[in-house]
Amino acid sequence: MKYAFISDIHGNANALDAVLDDINKQRVDKIIVLGDIAYRGPEPKRSIELIKSLNTTVVKGNADEWVVRGVRQGEVPDQALELMNLEREWIVNRIDQVDIDFLAGLPTEAIIEVDGVTMQAFHATPTSLFDVVLPDATEDKLETKLFCEKDAHLYLYGHIHKAYTRVVNGKTVVNLGSVGLPFDGVTKASYAIVEVSGGTISTSHRRVAYDYNKTIRQYEDSHYPNTQMMKKIIETGSI
Repeated sequence: MKYAFISDIHGNANALDAVLDDINKQRVDKIIVLGDIAYRGPEPKRSIELIKSLNTTVVKGNADEWVVRGVRQGEVPDQALELMNLEREWIVNRIDQVDIDFLAGLPTEAIIEVDGVTMQAFHATPTSLFDVVLPDATEDKLETKLFCEKDAHLYLYGHIHKAYTRVVNGKTVVNLGSVGLPFDGVTKASYAIVEVSGGTISTSHRRVAYDYNKTIRQYEDSHYPNTQMMKKIIETGSI
């Protein structure tokens, strides 16, 4: 079985188009989506519609939760709270209640078992939509934060927008990076492929070029509330 894991689209439907086209060329058996679909991008509605059209497993991210109920104090720096809720309001005004209900009803993890291999997939950690586990986290932190709920062979997550793979005490950790807003300095959409055959696991990352200037123009033309910061992230692949 060959799986594509994608996450952190953040309303960048142009990047998602490119990734889905690339996935189609890889002859993947199934796509798994690990959250953050609409918030902070110029095409929230189309991003949700594209994900729904896959008819596949989708788990909830922190930004999906924010679309549903707003950004709360303590979840972001105090100085960013008002602006981030303005962004949330902009998003909500461009989607429907059925879209909000879809995001609200998403599960927080997916367990995949195939050919004797168990994979656990979630947005940030198995117990939180918000915890941050960076690529240089200690092995102890990886074990405490990521391995705490399920004894799996492979753990996959998004949230930090930085693609990496590590092996810790015989368990493989894969961060998918981000489809719509990479933070690792590469201005290309990121996703991961996992192939399982006869108990053998193969993992890889793919970086997909897309017309990010089109996305920037969409931010500008739609008068997005935080256009300058989002343009910088899109142009540089970093925050």
